[in-house]
Amino acid sequence: MMILRSSPASPFVRKVRIAMAVLGLADRIEIRDTDLNDPDEPVRAQNPLGKIPALVMEDGATYFDSRVILEVLDHLAGGGRIVPTEPKARFAALRLQALCDGILDAGVLLVYENRYRPPDKHVQLWIDRQREKVARALAVLEAAPPPLDGVAPFVPDVGQIALACALGYQDLRFGGDWRASYPKLVAWLDRFAALVPSFDQTKVQP
Repeated sequence: MMILRSSPASPFVRKVRIAMAVLGLADRIEIRDTDLNDPDEPVRAQNPLGKIPALVMEDGATYFDSRVILEVLDHLAGGGRIVPTEPKARFAALRLQALCDGILDAGVLLVYENRYRPPDKHVQLWIDRQREKVARALAVLEAAPPPLDGVAPFVPDVGQIALACALGYQDLRFGGDWRASYPKLVAWLDRFAALVPSFDQTKVQP
């Protein structure tokens, strides 16, 4: 059985868990919680970066980060499921995933700033820069939310999965403050949650 090195609150792990569910691979992968603060944690040997998610294959090979893992899962499910094969659709999905992973990166940095640095060591210019990245990206997505269509059962692509997880992380770590300014994205996320049950199933309470 494959092993997913995981932490419940990680939005990047959530991307993988949603993909596992929609691709029907959940029963082939054991989810194993990982303590990244433990210097003896085996994930440091499995992924030299010491980061999650990491997918350990049955032959011992390990894949990371979430973007690579989603490609692996798509391949295991036959290909062309969450990563489109038609070039235009493929590049659109990958571009959306990159944008939303950037939102997540900025959000995680803001969380770490508060978690690991004392208030008197905060650099407001750097904090503002991360917040501006998030705001610019959300404004672009609010202007043209990606379509949620297709035949039933609905299978989201990697970009849609990443967007849902990015918005979910804003709810988890930032109190959902984004919702007042981005009503189209609020409606989009509600629709995604209705179409993809694993989104709510992987939700972590603040």
